This record gives sequence, C-alpha cells and structure tokens, in this order.
Amino acid sequence: MDYLSMLALAVGFPLGIAAFGGALGQGRAIASACEGIARQPEAGGAIQTAMIIGLALIESLVIYALVIAFLLFGKLPETAEIVSKIAG
Repeated sequence: MDYLSMLALAVGFPLGIAAFGGALGQGRAIASACEGIARQPEAGGAIQTAMIIGLALIESLVIYALVIAFLLFGKLPETAEIVSKIAG
C-alpha cells in the first residue's frame, strides 16, 4: 500500500478503536459503581463522585483520539488529486 492509503486508514481506524474502548471502559465503570452502591448505599455519594471523575477521564481519551484523527485528516490531499493518482 502507498502512503495515502495508509494515511486514510490511520484517520478512521484508531478513532473507532478508541470509541469502542471508551464505551467498554465506561460501561465497566458504571457497572462497578452500581454494584458498589448496591453493596454499600451509605457510600453512594463518594462512589458517584469518583465514577463521574473516572468517566470524564475516559471520555477525554476518546476526545484526544478525535483530535488526532482531525489532525491526520488535514494531511490527506484533495479528492481530485487522489483520483488523478489512481487514474494514472
């Protein structure tokens, strides 16, 4: 594969992986927080605060991946230039 193909893959593929990983992490964090609150209801406020901070940090990693994807997308050439390279 040439440089443009690899760059096009580098724009979209990691963003999907980051979104999937972030969703998995958030789901596990919420499930664990709900379980902790169910076991110890008097600690619900502290658990909820820690969960919200953790969710914000997980979401920030996905936003960083989005920013990197936008930066890489800016490196891609115009569509007409890609079509002319493909055509010959």
